[in-house]
Amino acid sequence: VPRGRCSEECLPGFRKSVREGYHPCCYNCAPCSEGEISNHSDSEICKKCPENKWPNKAKNICIDKVTEYLSYEEDNLVIFFSITSVIFATTSLLTLGLFFWFRSTPIVRANNRNLSFILLFSLILSFLSVFLFLGRPVDITCMLQQVTFGVPFTTSSSSILAKTIMVFTAFKVTRPGSSCRKWMGVKLPNTVMLFCSSTQVMNCILWLSISPPFHEYDMHSYPGKILIQCNEGSVIGFYSMLGFMGFLAAVSFVMAFMVRTLPDSFNEAKYITFSML
Repeated sequence: VPRGRCSEECLPGFRKSVREGYHPCCYNCAPCSEGEISNHSDSEICKKCPENKWPNKAKNICIDKVTEYLSYEEDNLVIFFSITSVIFATTSLLTLGLFFWFRSTPIVRANNRNLSFILLFSLILSFLSVFLFLGRPVDITCMLQQVTFGVPFTTSSSSILAKTIMVFTAFKVTRPGSSCRKWMGVKLPNTVMLFCSSTQVMNCILWLSISPPFHEYDMHSYPGKILIQCNEGSVIGFYSMLGFMGFLAAVSFVMAFMVRTLPDSFNEAKYITFSML
């Protein structure tokens, strides 16, 4: 039987690709490009799938993209983060209970017990804030995760800075005629902690008022997948929060390094220097 064509028909999932220098009846069959389908034979062109869909393996129909986020049901990493967060939060809580039980002892009182209570409590909140980063993101969790991470962590950093300042000023006033003597006392570390924490709170309030974080669907980073994630909203607000925390850590590190040679019985600077690294 005579044949009226010199090429086999192109199956669904392929398109005609004309051979240069040959009759139009002679063509190659080229597979559809990524994100495109053809659902009938001898298709001239491939059609692009909608933004929320992706071709199947045969590239003849569009199917829904797979949604991905840090799921409690599917990701082992989420279980690891959850267990780690609970362990560290529990450890901080037990330490806080131990400090409270022995709050009247000289060693706790000499360590500025109120500042230690605030430091431990803020660490507990920082560890527990991990749970807001897990699970399917929504607008409210996207806003809360930044605030509950930024403010408690700043409070803990400013508490460490206040402790470092106490060591620094105590070292300076040992010199006769030092002008730092008038700054010694409970008011200075408490003022430092309140000022730094209030600054971060105001930064977060301004950030959430102008351009708060929100959840978004990232359909382009990974083929065939939709990533549900949080968008920080204002990049300036986000990096201002991180930058302020980094600034507090850097100042604590520098001041702790300056008084690292004090006697071990009085000096917390070595541990503060290590923690700020």
